[in-house]
Amino acid sequence: MPSLPSFPGDALGAVDWTAAFGAGPGPLSRLLASLVVALAALLLRRVVMRALDRSVEEVSRRYQVGKVASYGIGVVAGVLLLQIWLSDSKGIGTWLGIASAGLAIALRDPIVNLAGWIFILVRQPFAVGDRIQIGEIAGDVVDIGPLTFSLLEIGNWVRDDQSTGRIIHLPNGRVFHDPVASYTQGFEYIWNELNVVVTFESDWRRAKAVLQDIAERNAAEVADEARQQIRKSAHQYMIHYKHLTPITWVAVVDVGVAISVRYLCRARARRSSAHALWAEILLAFDAEPAIDFAYPTTRMFRNHLEGKPELRPSEQA
Repeated sequence: MPSLPSFPGDALGAVDWTAAFGAGPGPLSRLLASLVVALAALLLRRVVMRALDRSVEEVSRRYQVGKVASYGIGVVAGVLLLQIWLSDSKGIGTWLGIASAGLAIALRDPIVNLAGWIFILVRQPFAVGDRIQIGEIAGDVVDIGPLTFSLLEIGNWVRDDQSTGRIIHLPNGRVFHDPVASYTQGFEYIWNELNVVVTFESDWRRAKAVLQDIAERNAAEVADEARQQIRKSAHQYMIHYKHLTPITWVAVVDVGVAISVRYLCRARARRSSAHALWAEILLAFDAEPAIDFAYPTTRMFRNHLEGKPELRPSEQA
């Protein structure tokens, strides 16, 4: 049985991979060895991904395991490439020191982004699947890489936190200088408000009672779920709300009496919850003869006929 070829190595067992191609440690042999390593890494990654597709049903778990496998294959390939190109170099420490200083200046932003990646993985200000806003950009996190993370954008020209369909790639370094607002971490609910304006002549007390009843009927289940979630996350976040049930507030605006309905809804259900409430409000107000919506308009007010008797101008005036 023929013996396997032996490759020259140093005292520590490092292998000179270029000798396997019979061309010595020249650039051509090193380039060929590097090509073999790269192709092997790509082939191995493809095999692993296909195996995951067949064996792992859950999408999120398949994504996470695939990411870890890809990074592991990349690290191994990188170590082999370094060994190919630096196996017989002299003064590697000095060379690496000079190269590191140059790279630190030339690759400042990528290094900051790598530090941001480590911060995201360790501190976890957000994870894949969270809905966040960083700076002026909001969206659902769909990917976190060594240099960038990606958001499926919401808002912008679309109303009420609906998806635009665009994927935005942001550098990881932004977590160090931009505030990160999470819609879902620790507490998956947000407060939403609807402003309903009725005319001054309307029975605003009745309107307030109708709105309170509609909000309570639609948000009762959400309030119970939010209360349970606050208890579960108490060990990590000090979230405290005195009231989780809907509440209505009254204010006077230029065209009438404004009644604000404040209620809890799921972070991704802001528009659908508002739609459900508005549909009931329109039907309820349609059945109320003493309530009418207010809107910007022009009217002539005859004070001597319509004003309060005590405030009407006297006939002598």
